Amino acid sequence: MDLERIPTVPTADEVMDRSLRRAASRMKEKRNRGRADREFVMAIAASLHDRLVKVIQSFPEFETLPPFYRDLAEILFGLERLRMALGGVGWAAKTTRRIGGQMSREMRTSGDTRGVRRRAVARLSSVVHRVDGDLRFLNEVRNTLRALPALREEYTVVVAGYPNVGKSSFIRLVSSAEPEVASYPFTTKGIVVGHRRTGRSGIQFVDTPGLLDRPPEERSPIERQAVAALMHAAQAVLFILDPSEMCGFPLESQLALLGAVKEMVQVPVLVAVNKADVKGMEGFLNMSTLRGEGVDAVLEALVRAGGASPRPRQGRTR
Repeated sequence: MDLERIPTVPTADEVMDRSLRRAASRMKEKRNRGRADREFVMAIAASLHDRLVKVIQSFPEFETLPPFYRDLAEILFGLERLRMALGGVGWAAKTTRRIGGQMSREMRTSGDTRGVRRRAVARLSSVVHRVDGDLRFLNEVRNTLRALPALREEYTVVVAGYPNVGKSSFIRLVSSAEPEVASYPFTTKGIVVGHRRTGRSGIQFVDTPGLLDRPPEERSPIERQAVAALMHAAQAVLFILDPSEMCGFPLESQLALLGAVKEMVQVPVLVAVNKADVKGMEGFLNMSTLRGEGVDAVLEALVRAGGASPRPRQGRTR
């Protein structure tokens, strides 16, 4: 996936400015005024058409994207809105070429080619500016796509649970990711990916926004990103509980969400209890990401689930 290679989408003013400069350079080569005016119109229409088509072609076919990225695209900006924007730019491309041909033919029989040229430029500019909103929206989409995490073809663990239970703290301890960690919920606003070498292979950790135990239709776009990762990226799930309830949510609700996640996925679900230095739970892996205690045991269990051999955890502990 080359989402990072999508070029910046120009505004209507930028498209017009570049096309006018290109057409003006063509015009300097002609001594015959009438011919120069006609070629100016043809050149600017062709340039506008080509630049707008290039915008469309720079975006991927979203129907062919892997389900994880397709779901993220739907959540973040809406595929139907994207299709409409690309359709608007496509309409403008076709219209500029049609206007260029019409005005060029009119200039062949006109005694005022300069006047026809001015009208042509005005019409072309009007068409391009009608899709300025679409162009600006597409540039926002482009910036969003470039920011999406790149998932590797390796063993992937999705870390899930209620907000503020310690998901990001765990990811920071065991991988290369640097998610924001704070003492208030919903710190993680999107998907964060970290990596770790495990023997000859690798393990990929996906830090997800916190989920709440509520019906799917009531989940926020942030929560829906976590669901997309669970449904399409996970080869194993680490579900983190906070029995101390310092996260601000009752253990009963956390356990209900655990049940919902187990029904949602068809991969192993490992459960770890965090903040065990405050309150632990028998029958589960207990750890404290604050003190760094028990983290290695959780990591080893995840590595065993993926069939790899662990390496000692590197770096700072919290």
